[in-house]
Amino acid sequence: MARVRCLRCRRPEIVCYCAALPTLPTQTRVVILQHPRERDMPIGTARMATLCLPNSELRVGIDWSTDAVLARALADPARPAILLYPGPDAKDVLTDPPVGPVTLVVVDGTWSQAKVVVRDNPVLQALPRYAFSAPAPSQYRIRKEPRAEYVSTIEALMYVLGALEGRPEAMSALIAPLNAMVDAQIAAQSGRPRRLTRQVLRAKPPRPYPPGIGSRAADLVCVAGEANSWPYVAEPGQPAATATKPRDELVHWTAVRVATGECFSAVIVPRGAIAPSTAFHVDLPEDTLLAGGTMAAAREAFARFVRPTDIIAAWGHYSPGLWLAAGGELPAGPDARLDLRAEVQARLHRRIGSVEVLGAGLREPARELAVPGRAGRRLTALAAITRQLPELGVESRPVTLANVPESIVA
Repeated sequence: MARVRCLRCRRPEIVCYCAALPTLPTQTRVVILQHPRERDMPIGTARMATLCLPNSELRVGIDWSTDAVLARALADPARPAILLYPGPDAKDVLTDPPVGPVTLVVVDGTWSQAKVVVRDNPVLQALPRYAFSAPAPSQYRIRKEPRAEYVSTIEALMYVLGALEGRPEAMSALIAPLNAMVDAQIAAQSGRPRRLTRQVLRAKPPRPYPPGIGSRAADLVCVAGEANSWPYVAEPGQPAATATKPRDELVHWTAVRVATGECFSAVIVPRGAIAPSTAFHVDLPEDTLLAGGTMAAAREAFARFVRPTDIIAAWGHYSPGLWLAAGGELPAGPDARLDLRAEVQARLHRRIGSVEVLGAGLREPARELAVPGRAGRRLTALAAITRQLPELGVESRPVTLANVPESIVA
């Protein structure tokens, strides 16, 4: 027999959280852009947030270039729009909030979904970006976060609206319906055991290194690069869809020979000014970036580090592309490159988040490398992933609600 559902929160009545919903008027207009795959998630929090916030609306879609509702919201001169999404140019909304009422645009979905939505919509790329680090762990106990500091959409709005409205205590009421939903869900699961497993992956024999690589452990070199990256900007009087940005410029190039742990690190001084958020995101002081060497010197030094027979392993194509675009050279040949992200996805049969998240979850802890900045942390994770690559995807594990990645606001 079909369960009776609440028409307001759309949850089964046994786990309805409507009694805990506060009403929180705000000067901030909130527009939540939800990825279609999140719309039917039974324990999502975007709809919960809109039920609490009278001055908010929830829109579902991927392409926002012709959406009239969003266009009107972005064109409101009394409430200029900002985007809650991390990036090289993002300001910390908790410590440096914008002045005056704003229209807060929030992308609701997993990190990979949110990344696609922002990437494919110039109208969103053109907005000023704000981000934050959650001051406390998530209360979303029925979903596993990729990282401890990640939070749900309604928790993100609690922190951000607290800063924008100057009323953090009042906005903390947003946590009440989340806690009510979580408590009801846990009680329902414990009172009536049910099958949560969505699929069970059968154990498979270890998948070796890609052909031609397994016997060449001494040739594996992981690389990671960082860039001086500017935001997208439209010309005065031009539509946001015409926004452009300078090409990302390599400022930190790093490498490690996995077999020996020998490291390479070169800071390269940018040709022009440093973007406002570059030092923060690459985790190197601006003075260090300005004191960097030339690209010619980095090429010379890396040529002494790398060998023509080496296999260059990277997380995707961005880092090698930065190096090549700057005039650097890499070993050539059919087996000279290893895309670790694609290889890991093939083993785990799912999309993977950041390299740091995967590295932190490996069976064998990563051995920290003596390379500074964010590139050093990524390089540490890359080396650990490369060493343990044949083991990934071997063990069976039921995929339950507890280990499905959280639908979070980016």
